[in-house]
Amino acid sequence: MKDPRKVWNIFASNYHLFRGTPSRLWLDYAFETLFDMTERLSAKTADAYYDTIETKLKQKEFLPRALYERFNIEVLATTDSPLDALEDHKAVCSSGWKGRILPTFRPDPVVDPAFPGFAQNVAALGKLAGEDTASWRGYLAALASRRQYFKSLGATATDHGHPTAKTADLSEQKTEWLFGKVLAAEADAEHQELFRAQMLTEMARMSLEDGLVMQIHPGSVRSHNEQILARYGRDMGADIPGRTDYVHALKPLLDRFGNEPRLTLILFTLDETTYGRELAPLAGHYPCLRLGPPWWFFDSPEGMRRFRELVTETAGFYNTVGFNDDTRAFLSIPARHDVARRSDAAYLARLVAEHLIDEDEAVDLAQDLTVGLVRKAYKLQRTGSRE
Repeated sequence: MKDPRKVWNIFASNYHLFRGTPSRLWLDYAFETLFDMTERLSAKTADAYYDTIETKLKQKEFLPRALYERFNIEVLATTDSPLDALEDHKAVCSSGWKGRILPTFRPDPVVDPAFPGFAQNVAALGKLAGEDTASWRGYLAALASRRQYFKSLGATATDHGHPTAKTADLSEQKTEWLFGKVLAAEADAEHQELFRAQMLTEMARMSLEDGLVMQIHPGSVRSHNEQILARYGRDMGADIPGRTDYVHALKPLLDRFGNEPRLTLILFTLDETTYGRELAPLAGHYPCLRLGPPWWFFDSPEGMRRFRELVTETAGFYNTVGFNDDTRAFLSIPARHDVARRSDAAYLARLVAEHLIDEDEAVDLAQDLTVGLVRKAYKLQRTGSRE
């Protein structure tokens, strides 16, 4: 179907299906605050919505930079392959605009042997970095070089989307053998997983050296719908949460770096059952660990409430990183942050009402959960910002 108005009318006619979902909250917020549409979207109002949105999106006030400033965004980060030349980031930096658009180092294409074209990607990495990536040491040097390139354009973090949280700490001899095996496409699924596990530990070591904050978000069983995968390719939806072990999986990495306060490792999860049992105790104990906010399926009022209730008594507030969202929908950014702030405020109000914290502490925490913890965790402080 190529007529966008017909597509919109189908969506509007089925808008009731979103009742009670965070998508409905975000959309209603954007419709009202950005487009001044207060009558509910439906088949009856579909054309009026379409015409209004189409008209406004053509106005200069809806250009990305204008919206960035209107939304009062401090920092917007992209996730980028090590193979990306980051030309768009260079253009922003050289434009004189004051907005902070930072790259984030996402090495999946060159650290995951199951990634399509892995060997070719590793070779391309070597060309970009001027290193011999056919060797283990050259491969590591190339990764370190690209991390430095990302840092030169403002990056403060890395991002790792592995199937599991498994880590390893192999000898150099064993790792060299394993690297040769995955590069030659001779590794079975078990060896591929072991290589990914080793690379998480290698990335932690590099983060300790170059200061980049490390994020891990495992547990997504990607492309679960085979027909969608066959028709549209990978990363087009049908990603389903899976069970994730953190206690045993992270131990090799934590044995080596867990007590290192100079390392910041932020954990995300799609497995809510780990909040109280695994993640909160881990983050409450190890100096390097922080808990990312409720993510993806749990980026919602109920998901946020459950997160705070399950982790706060064990990990506290200050072993979390406040709220940061990963939306691809630019217009949803204010709505998503508004939901997070209201959810945190409701939780803080309950603690005050139950005399678990004082009101002045709740005021401080509201500020920290909104901006303070995020600035500190991701090393985004500016002069005069409170930590």
